[in-house]
Amino acid sequence: MAKCGECGPGYATPLDAMKGPREEIVYLPCIYRNTGIQKPDYLATVDVNPKSPHYCKVIHRLPMPNLKDELHHSGWNACSSCFGDATKSRNRLILPSLISSRIYVVDVGTDPRAPRIHKIVEPVELFWKGNVAHPHTSHCLGNGDILISCLGDPSGNGKGGFVLLDGETFEVKGNWEKGGKCPPFGYDFWYQPRHNVLMSSEWGTPKVLAHGFNPVDVEKGHYGHHINVWDWSSHTLIQAIDLGKGSIPLEIRFLHNPDAAEGFVGCSLGGTVHRFYKTEKGDWAAEKVIEVPRKKVQGWLLPDMPGLITDILISLDDRFLYFSNWLHGDIRQYDISNTRQPKLVGQVFLGGSIVKGGPVTVVEDKELKCQPEPFVIKGKRVQGGPQMIQLSLDGKRLYVSTSLYSGWDKQFYPDLVKEGSVMLQIDVDTERGGLKANTNFLVDFGKEPDGPVLAHEIRYPGGDSTSDIWI
Repeated sequence: MAKCGECGPGYATPLDAMKGPREEIVYLPCIYRNTGIQKPDYLATVDVNPKSPHYCKVIHRLPMPNLKDELHHSGWNACSSCFGDATKSRNRLILPSLISSRIYVVDVGTDPRAPRIHKIVEPVELFWKGNVAHPHTSHCLGNGDILISCLGDPSGNGKGGFVLLDGETFEVKGNWEKGGKCPPFGYDFWYQPRHNVLMSSEWGTPKVLAHGFNPVDVEKGHYGHHINVWDWSSHTLIQAIDLGKGSIPLEIRFLHNPDAAEGFVGCSLGGTVHRFYKTEKGDWAAEKVIEVPRKKVQGWLLPDMPGLITDILISLDDRFLYFSNWLHGDIRQYDISNTRQPKLVGQVFLGGSIVKGGPVTVVEDKELKCQPEPFVIKGKRVQGGPQMIQLSLDGKRLYVSTSLYSGWDKQFYPDLVKEGSVMLQIDVDTERGGLKANTNFLVDFGKEPDGPVLAHEIRYPGGDSTSDIWI
């Protein structure tokens, strides 16, 4: 059994990480904004150990001291990028707030089962020191600093900038980017120092997307459609790869192998996955390798419903790619042994907008012969669709939550906001491929003490396939 932490945080290689211990608890930010419940967001600790008497239960809640933060994604103060540095410890969870622009630094080291707030970085720090707001993705760097991407500026306009936090004091040091050139939008990012590159993606204009989605805003240019390529050493923007208007590229992942010069990005509205790669010339390019056909429907916002690919991840051995179709309601597993020709090997439906008996009628479908049945587990009908996903280190369990973002949840799945989200677990066939819902696993966030809540991204205390980067 590989041991985490003997040589600093994380593991020496992704394959070493696959031998790590089974997850026993997970952390999820839980959001009350847009639910009508005037309570602060909180960080939930959930017991996922099947041998525990508290299995599938929330065992601790850490409320934030403010209302309507919209906690979203989280990262670490140190991860496998710091492996080998015994002075570093993965003991702080970085929790950016998408709407308030606060950043909470949470102590998960003193008592992993009962996290506590260590420090709060107030929005004014981001505004004054970086002219950025709406922080999204947080990754630790090998030098100990913490890099956070942002969606916009303090006025709510789009701006794809970054801020650096000091890894010891968690003070804002300023912007990471140099040269004065910024993309029009920001969202997710991943870096690969061996190829001197950082890749970032684009969502949209914060003040436009804050309360819901209007297709007209895509035509008006309020949503992104590029992968942005940054020079890692000079911190300058060197290239923008156009994936097509209306694509909205969200989660972006390099292969875990630090030598790899390729990865994948999921385009939400485009319903596509693009492979990006380094060319023989030394610049970067992208090609569409997966496309989820739109369904012709009646009774919905538009006559064509995209899958809305919202989250993607890659197994630590770089063998499988997973993604969620939040609107259609399915999760897919692809064999990416040949990265240019992903092969669909697993699929499972867990709710969504096209279930039988719902308000939406599918009139033309290039994939399915009939609309899927509603997903019911332990007597509960799951509202919403599969959204955030996290894979166990060994690749055998895929955890799923159903909330995307409170403003969009309220618009597309009003019953999800009323009843609360859920966390599910999918059993994965890692030999031949295949996905199957674990019917014994349900965390129902509709039964929380202060009322139904929207639980979002899933993190393990020891790191996982979407937070750890090897350099």
